[in-house]
Amino acid sequence: MVKVDIIDAVLDTALEKRQTNVPAPAGPRVLMWKQDPSVAEIGIRKTFLPRPVSTGPCDARIKVTVAGVLPIVANAMGDFIEAPLSAEFDAVHAFAVVRATLTMYQRALAGGDVPAAVPWQWNTPRNADPIEIFPRHSNMQNAFYSRTGRLLAFGFFPRRGATIFTCRSLDIVAHEAGHAVLDGMKPNWLLAGNPPQTGALHESFGDLTAIFLTLSQLDQVEAVIAQTKANLHNKTFLADLAEEFGLALGLPMGLRNADNDLTVSQVGNEVHALSQVFTGAIYDILADIFEFERQPLVRDDAVTLHAVGEYVRSLLVRAIHAAPASAATFADVANQMLLVASADGKPAAYRNFIRNRFVLREVVASPAPLTDDHRLTDTLIPIPHVADTMPQNRETCCGTMTLPEHNGVDDAIRWEQQEFLNRLGKECAG
Repeated sequence: MVKVDIIDAVLDTALEKRQTNVPAPAGPRVLMWKQDPSVAEIGIRKTFLPRPVSTGPCDARIKVTVAGVLPIVANAMGDFIEAPLSAEFDAVHAFAVVRATLTMYQRALAGGDVPAAVPWQWNTPRNADPIEIFPRHSNMQNAFYSRTGRLLAFGFFPRRGATIFTCRSLDIVAHEAGHAVLDGMKPNWLLAGNPPQTGALHESFGDLTAIFLTLSQLDQVEAVIAQTKANLHNKTFLADLAEEFGLALGLPMGLRNADNDLTVSQVGNEVHALSQVFTGAIYDILADIFEFERQPLVRDDAVTLHAVGEYVRSLLVRAIHAAPASAATFADVANQMLLVASADGKPAAYRNFIRNRFVLREVVASPAPLTDDHRLTDTLIPIPHVADTMPQNRETCCGTMTLPEHNGVDDAIRWEQQEFLNRLGKECAG
């Protein structure tokens, strides 16, 4: 991508100047929710952000705004340690999650020792505007990413005598940040005119971002291993997403559960449900590879799971990068995953896991029996479904997918305005 290459060059130049002139200042320590607030065993912990952060907090790519709250200044140690449950704490927490998410994908797409430039959708060689986070945006049971607003907005709402702040959930903040990252990679995928599976890929990427971010943190990986006894199909906070929000709505498993058995034929064109098919397939592939790589007598299971999470994240994001610019399907990404795993020199078992899981989900058909190793010459064939030609149904999706600018409403209004102007022009001419 030309835009990314140019930004990479600019970053390289900046890094060279910084390395030769001024030593890089240390990043801050921050207090944050390391998981959803309902996951008491994880709770609030101190973490380190290994890059400079200024008053706000903000850096070159991210800034935070909280109505009625002054920009937050680091303490005498250069850290952002705020009182839990305060507006200042929420601002620091939301910033830390978005920064960790962006850094995670920069590493996933890195070439050698150079971090990848992962642009926001509006970034160009002449526009480096950051994304703005509003941790306490408004009273709403939702959160959203807005391309035109260049922002992430997190709602809050009363429930049983308390107030639920969506910005406090690592899952929710990472999910919406995932939408923003993917919109920078594949701008056309967010458009409502795509097939349902394209919209589902966007929703799934948000959920998978939360899972990958959890697996990027060693303390959380250790907790997952202990909770599941190294079986990722046992109940775990890793698979349950946005538990506090879900409980407030009467959903005991959170808003979504990645460890599911849904197939394409069971969900139709409803994007929220369809996304769980893809998320479930990736979660199963993650669990399969982890079980394949486990050697508990040789290395700690947490070390293995951390490495597997890192690989599956890189595998998926590179497959998405190689997928079509618009109208992408689950099969498009699955076939690219096979190619990437092969190019990485991974065992045939990795490709078998990918193929088999997408076959079981009714996404693709395999030209060879699932008991055979996947052949490099085999392309998985998409299974047609009635919903493929139907419009996207985004009614139960997150705020990003239902926002008027993203779901086709604003486009329809602009078309109507243009038609009105055309009619006026014809009448005046007549």
